[in-house]
Amino acid sequence: MKFQPRILAASIAAIVPCHLALAAEEARTSLMNEVVVTAPMMLEPLVVTTDPKAPRQPVPAHDGADYLKTIPGFSVIRKGGTDGDPVLRGMAGSRLNILLDGEQILGGCGNRMDPPTAYVFPESYDKITVLKGPQTVLYGPGSSAGTVLFERTVKRFDPPGWKINGSLAAGSFGRNDQVADIRAGTPDYYVQGTATRSDANDYQDGSGKTVHSAFTRWSANGAVGWTPDSDTRLELTGTHSDGHAAYADRSMDGVKFARDNYGVKFEKNRISPLVEKVEAQAFYNYVDHVMDNFSLRPVSGMKMVSNPDRETVGGRAAIGLRLADATKATVGVDYQANKHTLRSTMNQDGAVTATTGPYQDKARTEDANFRNYGLFGELTHFLGERDKLLAGLRADNWNAQDRRAASLSAKDASGLMYMYANPTSGQSRDKTLASGFARYEHDLAATPATLYAGLGHTERFPDYWELISANKESLTTHSAFDTNPEKTNQLDVGMVYNSGKLTASLSGFYSKVNDYILIQSGVIKNYPAARSITIVRNVNATTWGGEAGLAYALGGNWKVDATLAYVHGDNDTDGTPLAQLPPLEGRLGLSYDDKAWSAGALLRLVSEQDRFDVNKGNIVGQDIGRTGGFGVFSVNGGYRPKKGTLVSAGIDNLFDKTYAEAISRRGAMITGFDQTTRVNEPGRNLWIKLNIALD
Repeated sequence: MKFQPRILAASIAAIVPCHLALAAEEARTSLMNEVVVTAPMMLEPLVVTTDPKAPRQPVPAHDGADYLKTIPGFSVIRKGGTDGDPVLRGMAGSRLNILLDGEQILGGCGNRMDPPTAYVFPESYDKITVLKGPQTVLYGPGSSAGTVLFERTVKRFDPPGWKINGSLAAGSFGRNDQVADIRAGTPDYYVQGTATRSDANDYQDGSGKTVHSAFTRWSANGAVGWTPDSDTRLELTGTHSDGHAAYADRSMDGVKFARDNYGVKFEKNRISPLVEKVEAQAFYNYVDHVMDNFSLRPVSGMKMVSNPDRETVGGRAAIGLRLADATKATVGVDYQANKHTLRSTMNQDGAVTATTGPYQDKARTEDANFRNYGLFGELTHFLGERDKLLAGLRADNWNAQDRRAASLSAKDASGLMYMYANPTSGQSRDKTLASGFARYEHDLAATPATLYAGLGHTERFPDYWELISANKESLTTHSAFDTNPEKTNQLDVGMVYNSGKLTASLSGFYSKVNDYILIQSGVIKNYPAARSITIVRNVNATTWGGEAGLAYALGGNWKVDATLAYVHGDNDTDGTPLAQLPPLEGRLGLSYDDKAWSAGALLRLVSEQDRFDVNKGNIVGQDIGRTGGFGVFSVNGGYRPKKGTLVSAGIDNLFDKTYAEAISRRGAMITGFDQTTRVNEPGRNLWIKLNIALD
């Protein structure tokens, strides 16, 4: 099946059962504005904002990546039932900056079992904001693809009161979720407690093959705040979460995903005619991750365990200024430092030696640490009634240390272990990098539309997975620690239109990346013996593409919408396609809602991907080969018996299609399971969800 743009254009006019789903404006008190979110619209230039508490189709999300894949331009690299890596416009890892209430979380796994979104249960947040492209400097370094903000919002309790939001969900393959969010307060103080749990068994693909994918995840978050007036807030927060997850793409599973977090945040608004806002926060995040080859799967041979952890501390302070009636600015500083350690055993039940025996008895060994100081400033200036200019600059001073030993071990082609020298052991790197952007926005006089064009430049320091993890190497040495920073220059253009009845958006980008950091697996080196390794290379690359979306009220209680997303990339150095890019994707939808009953459907169409470069990619995965196109059809319905209560249900993949995403990981050989070329997506999946909002 090959999906072309002209087919999509014809389908928009012809198809009746499509997506959007159940749009119900009063389904909850500030909780259920849309019953099922399938493709949130871009209502302002390069910004998508959505409510993660609203039910949606496909089945309600259990982690951050699972939710982001519903937004046009996003894809997910599947590894099992949970913890996929989000990809925006073909860019993954630290090219996509992800913040949880302004804090950075960095996973511990050297093979990306736990990306930052693995520690996110979306429904515990109030708002998700996506900022596309290098078009802001306010939220940390990197972000060449964009920035994602998971945010909780707190309103002062004046008068005193309380609110309870909760949900229960159940579905195929043993899926069950529970969420409770309780808030109470007076004008001066408030408390909040949020608890989440998500659980699922192994799912089956459309052919009935069971995929090693079961998981259980839970989290608990608490906050206490002081609000002496409507312009002041001081908040203390704490979080603990854990879980386990089976993986279909590798020889080990994740049996521990413990996270502990402590944070403090202060905000003060309307201080003076010049100073509009002062904000500051500091945080501590600790991730303790365990993976093994026996707890969640049959074991043959020795019981192996790996226990990495990462400690991250950081902070941010910013001042919002009104420099003139038409000019606002935000200036500030941020800081982040993290330390990664590792301990492991080749045989958990063996006698205690340097490499065997219980991992809990082993000492942790630090292999890397990173530190960054950032200075930023962003300005908004209104040139007139319909024209606006935004611009920003930031500088980041980086330090990284290779704390690995002077001698490292590896297996040769016959499986024998031997030692080799690490040429960068004990070395340190310091680098100051610059980023910036400028964007012009113009509101048309006779049409409710905004046009925009922006230029952005980002310099991204290589991350842990590119410099250190899994003992990656360069083409010439045993270490990738000297990999160059990545420099992205990107043009973003587009339009946003909103007439009430019709909402439409169009965004396009063209990007030139110098020293793009490419990960290439399966390279054979012969020093001192032949072995297959993964290397890190700097190449030059070009990408371009964009997203389009529209939603139209047909009249009465009906609404139709459609989205389209595409990215094209070239590895200019090698003269090949840029690896790990998703193919053309479109979504079509139709919904009905009479404020009590609602129904809708979603048709997702994905083209074949015949542009690939085998064994090349990013820190998450490498290309495997060609994929065919596919179409997946899903339906949903809902009933609102009273204000603040919503029952919704759906069937995802109604026709039980067998398919895999082009960028998903290769299926591993696991005892008791069928090995597949890629990790296949779930087959037909039924679900039902109850949302309640009380205040």
